[in-house]
Amino acid sequence: MSIQAPKFTWGHININVSNLERSIEFYEKLGFEVFIPAIPYLGLMSEAVIQVIPEAATRALGLTPETGGRACIMQLDNGFPKIDLTEFAGKTQQKPLTNSDLGVVRICLASQDLQKDYVYLSEQGVEFILEPQLCKDGMAEIATCFDPDGTLIELIQVYLEKWPSLG
Repeated sequence: MSIQAPKFTWGHININVSNLERSIEFYEKLGFEVFIPAIPYLGLMSEAVIQVIPEAATRALGLTPETGGRACIMQLDNGFPKIDLTEFAGKTQQKPLTNSDLGVVRICLASQDLQKDYVYLSEQGVEFILEPQLCKDGMAEIATCFDPDGTLIELIQVYLEKWPSLG
């Protein structure tokens, strides 16, 4: 009897935030929209009232009992993965990971015109590490910005015509 590997599809990426409204506003600047003003399976809504996450969910997520918060699900162009923005109440939070850490350190969004997007977002007050940089052999251009809590968001414009042939 052989065991077949699971076949997954994208679900979501969770981003913990310190202020839900401020983070929604930031991700809307990147083109996201609120898909659901809640995370229903956790019992969390985006409204101002803090809801307590059911015990089974706190155990499954490795959270302490009686953890509460607010949250919403956002999407980009009706696509996947969705992002879950979660604001936990009364939790001591650490700074986000940086590019030199282990684990998921950034999400990447593809751009059709990175220079234009960089100018627009900079004018909207989005903080970047540096202006867009052309990568090795001109295969891509990247710029990395920070969300309001310091989470890294990489923006990339790929020039596939400059990639080496894989055939």
